[in-house]
Parts: sequence; structure tokens; C-alpha cells
Amino acid sequence: MRQSLLVAWLAGAATVFGFAPFHAFPVPVVALALLFRLWRRADSARSAAWLGFAWGLGCFLTGVSWVYVSLHDVGGMAMPLAAVATLLFCGWLALFPALAGYLFRRAATTDFRAILLGAGLWTLAEWLRGWLLSGFPWLAIGYAQTPPSPLAGYAPVVGVYGVGFLVAGVASCLTFAGRRPMAWLAMGVVVAGGVGLRQIAWTHPVGRPVDMSLLQGNIPQSLKWVPENLRLSMETYARLAAEHPAPIIVLPETAIPLLFDQIPPEFLRRLTAAGSVLMGAAIRDRAGGYVNGAVAMTPTLAIESYAKVHLVPFGEFVPPGFAWFFGLVDIPMSNFRAGERKQPPLSMAGQQVMPNICYEDLFGEELLAALPGATLLVNLSNTAWFGDSLAQPQHLQIARMRALETGRMILRATNTGMTAAIAPDGRLTAVLPPFTTGALQVSAQGFSGLTPFARVGNTLAVSLACLAVALAVMRRRVNGRHGTTVN
Repeated sequence: MRQSLLVAWLAGAATVFGFAPFHAFPVPVVALALLFRLWRRADSARSAAWLGFAWGLGCFLTGVSWVYVSLHDVGGMAMPLAAVATLLFCGWLALFPALAGYLFRRAATTDFRAILLGAGLWTLAEWLRGWLLSGFPWLAIGYAQTPPSPLAGYAPVVGVYGVGFLVAGVASCLTFAGRRPMAWLAMGVVVAGGVGLRQIAWTHPVGRPVDMSLLQGNIPQSLKWVPENLRLSMETYARLAAEHPAPIIVLPETAIPLLFDQIPPEFLRRLTAAGSVLMGAAIRDRAGGYVNGAVAMTPTLAIESYAKVHLVPFGEFVPPGFAWFFGLVDIPMSNFRAGERKQPPLSMAGQQVMPNICYEDLFGEELLAALPGATLLVNLSNTAWFGDSLAQPQHLQIARMRALETGRMILRATNTGMTAAIAPDGRLTAVLPPFTTGALQVSAQGFSGLTPFARVGNTLAVSLACLAVALAVMRRRVNGRHGTTVN
């Protein structure tokens, strides 16, 4: 059993190479196939659960180790506490593949049904991880399948969880393929289907392209919230805007570490002298609290705003019973209110621009509330919290999946990286090097229309997963009544 646990842990750790910045997209398929094989050979459902936990712990300790950076290096938490907190967090995430393993082995299915059961249970476990307790869908297996993976073609139809369902299905087939031609045929059909779907343009251009300047101030988190360095932030962004004028200029999340109504009007006039501005800012609401949001300003200082809907636990609000946590870590402005789920796009330079803040773009189904009205999607982030880690390229890959799902261009303005422009087909068209100060100047084309995923969200993927599990379980029961032996 110990050897199997080690193999599972190593397979989970290797899975990270399938994601950005490595982009070896076949690796998660093979790693998942190894886990399914171990599950089939497990002597009990409990053993299969431990194998799933080991796989998950390897994957998350390797892939989201940047949580330690945000707690210790940036947040100031003591090293032992930060290490324990990171381990516990990754252990929580590993419970979901453990649950899938337990249920898989408990069903004790034969070959064909195991393919359905493995794909269905894996998808449902990932979907549950992305929803329960506010959700954390980072490193969902489908994210590794952005272009050039042929499975990227399915993203506009079934979304990241549907792509994950297909990854798990192919991985299941691999464990049973051998000399079975039907398994190889099924895998070939899935790949060919993805290639074919890549040829379909689900949305169409609308309006004229608009020039945009995406500003990357590269202000270290250790300096950003020091009052004496406020002028550094203001001068950096004012200079970048003046040197790179455009009809739309975008500043990242909380680019200026002040409440929006505390920002000097003369600074705002300096910014808007170069064009209309979209900037991340903390905005005081009518109830006297504040929201993490975005403000759109014209050169005449006409203002529209957006309030972030999906807040980060511990980073932007205090979960019940965890007030003590903030005595151990320094996180400024950590008590935001959530905005309304349905908010109108912001009208800018002839386009309907819908912002999302930081990790809001992890939740693809939630972004659909902006459609079909929004023609451009803009992500404003401050990833300085995660230092020079895997978080930045992984977050960029997540944004590429959102572009595929929505059929919209996605523009990203970040403090330290990665500031980028992404085409509706998920291609990365331009990107600034991380940890540099500069402006990414792009021509952004608005798009209209709806992809199949934009019409139904995660419903199709979750329904397919439920159907696969139901077919596997029902057939097992039918065979059981007829005396068929299952293994």
C-alpha cells in the first residue's frame, strides 16, 4: 500500500506540468490514468480514498504552493504557521479526489462501466470543490487543455468541467485500452471532435476595434500599502498613462491604495487626459461599507462602477469564527461587501466592457451574468500577493479558458503580471513580461453572440457526469440481479 501511495503522490505532483507555464497537456491524462488504475487495484474503498488523497496532496502541494508565499512572504505570518496553514488547505482540497476514489471503488464496476464511473465521479468532485464553501476550482483538470490541446474545442460547449469530464474519460479508457479497439476508437473520436469544434466561430465581431493601454505598475506588495510610498504608485500610473494614451486605459486592482473617494481629483484628471480610464478601486457604498470594484471614467470624469461579486475568503471577508486569523497575518482592506450578482456592463469607447476582479474569473458560470450584453471582458488583478510563483501563469491560463467559454476577448491588467490580451479562441495574442513596469498596447475587438456554454453554464457538464454515474450504477444493479460477476 505504501508503494501505491507514493506512486499516487508522484502522479499528482507530476500533473502540475500539464498546466501553465509548462503546458504539457497530455501529462494530466496520464497522471489521472495512473490514479484510476490504482483505484481499480485497491483492496477496499478506504484504500482507494487514501490513494485519491495522496494524488490530490501531491497535486496541490506542488501546484498551489504559492499560498505559502501569500501568507508568509507577503502577509507576514510566522513560517511554521504559514506552512501548517498551507498543508491544511492543500489537505482540504485533496479530500475531493479522495471522495471520488472512495465512491469509485465502492461501486466495484467492470471495464465499460468504470470508464463512465471514473469520468463522472471525477467531474462531480471537481465541480463540488469549485462550489463548496465559496469554492476553489484552481487546477481543475480541464484548465490544462487550453490551446494547443485538441480538447480546447469543447470548452465553448461544455466549459472547463465538461473538458475535465472528457480528460477523465480518456484517462479511464487508457487504463482499459490494451488490445481493446473500441477504447482506442473512443479516444480517437474525442480528439477528432475537439479538432472539429475548434473550427467553429461561436461569436461574431461587433463594432470597431478599440485601442487599449493595459498598465502594469509593478509596485511590490511590501511597498504598496506603506503610506510614504503612495506617491510612487500615483506617479507610476500617471506617467504610464501619459506615455501610452489610448481610448481606453486600464489600471489593475486597487492600483492606488486609497478608497476611490480619497483619490485626489487632480490625479484623476491627469489619468483621463490620456483617454477614458478603467481602474480597480475600493469604493465606499451607500451603507457606509466598501466594495472591491472597478471605476470607469471619461475625460469629463463621468463615472460608472462595478462591485466585485465573488469575494475571497480571508482575503476580502472574514468567514464566521475566523476573526482571530487576521491577528496572524497583515491583509489590508479585508472586509469588503459583495456586489449585486447582475450588474450592467460599462459603456466605454463604443464597447460594452464588463470588469471582473482578481480571482472572480475562476468561476466561469458566474461571468455569464454579463452576457450577452458585454462585448469585452476585462480582468483587473493584483497578483503581487503571490510573488514570483506558479500563480501568475496559472491564472493567465484560467483566463484563456474563460475566453473560450464566453467567445469574448479578455484583457488583463495586473500589478506585477501577467498583463495580457486573449482572443476568443483562447489564443494569447500579447503579454507583458511579469515583474516589469510598462503598458501593453492592444487593439481589442468586441464580440457578440453566445456560445453553447454561455447559454447553459455548467448544467450540461454536471448533467453528463450525473448521467455517466447513473448508467454505471444502474447497469451494475441489473447485472447483479442476473447473477453477473463484477470486479
